[in-house]
Amino acid sequence: MTPDQIALVQDSFSRISADTSAAGDRFYARLFALAPETRELFPGDMSSQKMKLIQMLAIAVNGLTSLPQILPAVQALGLRHAVYEVQEAHYAIVGEALLETLADELGDSFTEETRAAWAEAYALLAGVMIEAQRGALR
Repeated sequence: MTPDQIALVQDSFSRISADTSAAGDRFYARLFALAPETRELFPGDMSSQKMKLIQMLAIAVNGLTSLPQILPAVQALGLRHAVYEVQEAHYAIVGEALLETLADELGDSFTEETRAAWAEAYALLAGVMIEAQRGALR
């Protein structure tokens, strides 16, 4: 990722991190609308899950400037997803739900350039998670 892309991701995330509850609600509503079968992968009470999502996003977003430092945490997350029986195809759906959530939360400030930066960041991090998950399944 370029420094400009990282700045776009970090700046836009800072604008939604003030109301993380709404962003978490919106993300999971969108995810379950796109892929209802994923609902069974999560607990009935989603309160802590929503908080974990925002916390992990914060770690990832803030760590984009020092990727080697956060990669072990991202790999560990991928390994946990293997245990939870997350399928590789789910990563694309999660990415779509994330981008749609960001578009809803940020409105007009979610420009094409910002969308592309988020897509790049997600693809990078999801790729690391998928590779870790593949390794665990071998």
